[in-house]
Parts: sequence; C-alpha cells; structure tokens
Amino acid sequence: MTVIIIGAGAAGLIAAGTASKTADRVVLIEKNDIIGKKLLITGKGRCNITNSADIEDMITQYPRNAKFLYSALYTFTNYDIIQLIEKNGVKTKEERGGRIFPVSDKAQDVVNALKKYALKNNVFLKHSAVKSLIIEDNMVRGVRMGSGSIYGDRVIVCTGGKSYPKTGSDGDGYKFAKQAGHTVIEPKASLIPVITEEKWVKDLMGLSLRNIKITAFNKNNKKVYSDFGEMLFTHFGISGPVVLSMSAYLKNIGVEKYRIEIDLKSALTEEQLDARIIRDFEKYNKKHFINSLDDLLPKALIPVIAELSQIEPHKAVNEMTREERNRLVRLLKHFPLTAINVRPVEESIVTSGGVKVSEINPSTMESRLVRGLYFAGEVIDVDGYTGGYNLQAAFSTGYLAGMNAAMEG
Repeated sequence: MTVIIIGAGAAGLIAAGTASKTADRVVLIEKNDIIGKKLLITGKGRCNITNSADIEDMITQYPRNAKFLYSALYTFTNYDIIQLIEKNGVKTKEERGGRIFPVSDKAQDVVNALKKYALKNNVFLKHSAVKSLIIEDNMVRGVRMGSGSIYGDRVIVCTGGKSYPKTGSDGDGYKFAKQAGHTVIEPKASLIPVITEEKWVKDLMGLSLRNIKITAFNKNNKKVYSDFGEMLFTHFGISGPVVLSMSAYLKNIGVEKYRIEIDLKSALTEEQLDARIIRDFEKYNKKHFINSLDDLLPKALIPVIAELSQIEPHKAVNEMTREERNRLVRLLKHFPLTAINVRPVEESIVTSGGVKVSEINPSTMESRLVRGLYFAGEVIDVDGYTGGYNLQAAFSTGYLAGMNAAMEG
C-alpha cells in the first residue's frame, strides 16, 4: 500500500504521520524547499495551534459547512493535537480566548514537532511540483511531476488554498480537484485586512490600538459583528486580529458598504469617560483643546479626533461647552469608519471556498467521484474564524484522510 500526499503543511504532515502507521510506503511531496512554510508565519510567527473550546462550541466557529467537520473534529480533537505536539517535544500554553500556543512562542518548534511525527521510516519526502493526477478507470493511480511520475494506491491533496501564494498555497489543489471532476467553489478572501472609504487612515498607518471594541453594521443598520481586541491602521484601512475576525462576517463587502464603530475607551462608560475628560481639562485648563488630549490618546490619533469632533482645535479647554465635551465623548465611544472592500485573496490568512463538501465523504475525506483520492485542509470549502480553528480543521481532516487512505480495501 503506497499513499502519496501532495503538500507538507499542517494537513499533509499529520496525514503522512498517520498514514505511515499502516501503509507500507508514504510519499510526501512538497514543492517548497522547506516544509510547513505557511505554518511558520501563522499567529505572527508564534503559531496558534488550536483552541481549548469543546467540540460543540468549536463547530460554531466555522461559518461555512461546519457540519462537514463533525466526524473529523471528533476523530482527532484539539486535545489530540496538543498531546501529539507535546509528545514530540513542544510544551503548549493557553492564552486569551482559549488560544493554544507553544510555550516558546516559536512556530518553528511546532513545525519541528510535526516533522518528527510525519517523517517516519516509511515516509519519503520529495521536493517537487506536482503537475497533475494520474486517473484511470475512475481511480487515482498516482501523480505526474516535471521530472517523471510516482505511482501509488491513494493520493491525498493537502495543497492549501490561495492565501499567501509565496508559501506554496497558489491554488494547485483546485486544479487537481477539477481534473478529477470536482466542483470548486470560487475561492475568496477570509480573515483579511479591510479597506476603508476614509483616506485619512494613511495618516495613522502603523498605529496599533489595544483593548478596543469594534462593531460592524450592514446597510440595514443591523449589527453583524462585535468584539474586543487589537487593531492596526494601515495605508489602505484597518487590520489586526479583531479586524481579521470581523472580515469573515462582512459577507457582501465590495457590493455594499459596512458602517464600523470603534470604541476607543471600551473599559469606561460614557459617564466615566466624561469624568476622565473633565479631570484632564482641569489639569490642562490653560491649554488649547488639541494640546489637552495627550494623556487620553496616542499622539497620532489626536489631530484626527480634533477634526472629526468639529471642535475648534485652538479653543482653550476652560472655554469648552458641555455640548462639545459630549460630542468628544460620543466620538471616542463611536469612532466611525466605512468598510468598502477587503484586500486581495492572496493577502488573506485563510481562503473561503474550495472543493465542494458534498463531493467528499465527511467520514473518510475520500472523493465521492474518484476512488482513492482524498482531500484535507484548506483546499476544502470550509473556513473558520481566528483563534486556532483553521489549523484544527487542517489537523483533523489530515488525520482522517491519512487514517482512511492507508486502510486496505
């Protein structure tokens, strides 16, 4: 029994190690010079391995085709991957929101642990680009490469989506799926920085804000997302963890605009914030308004707040009216932005779309169209929110594919 796996990322490494337990030979093909390239940049280079949520709660974190993952997540759970990583020499820790990271904060350590699990005696790693599948009589027989062909009994496609193409996720898997007759749901960006209508954001480029609350409203003024976290201003709009999570909820972005409100002082009520501003104004009572906000806001943000508040910037703070102060409080609690689009799919952390799930057996990850062909990871039309859920889906589907592909029969 020979199992061929295309792609040595999160899904491919788990699939290889799992298949090696029962297969005579596993050939792991990776076109990059190094394996786990995309894993190395996840979680800002720290690798958010998984989440500690129980499986039923975890299922709610996949906005598309969550039910498809039931069997995979229950067969190879979040605690199974934690145990596997730790057994291979990497201690883990839990952070805010149940996020699991390596204690070392180094994604390389996670990749090393997965390599240790995957590269067993009967696993052969080959660095090469796969050109196409070999399919005969509706059964997969191997893969063609530029330098020849490799024949086998099963093939698992673990090529990733279209995000971060420099890591190797350039859509190859969709090509193989289409060759086998599969439907590919158009890949779109998910977990992606947001472009805003307001051009002044470029003046704030590089400014990071912590502990803010961000809320998004659709064209009908219905709230579609709200959460606390960290965000970043960019030359085109906004990014950062809480913005990437929000982007997955902006379903019609590009067609419709979304109203964004940022609570810059989420720890304070409006009454508490007003009292804080009064204290600052008393402290700086001889200063102009624009020079009285240094204790309250980052320096780069002050000119923008002054302009949006429509308060005369050189007005003495001891002459400020209550109405002006109320306006400032409201602005700080409901700082407005307009989301008009997202960045290109290549810049997304995760791809939404991929091989249609109804054409894959969720209990085995085998194609329903071609025998011996399996899919795992981001190439499938399933995506999750931030917090370790996407990697868990890759690990779980990789395990299920590896286990079933290596079975005789």
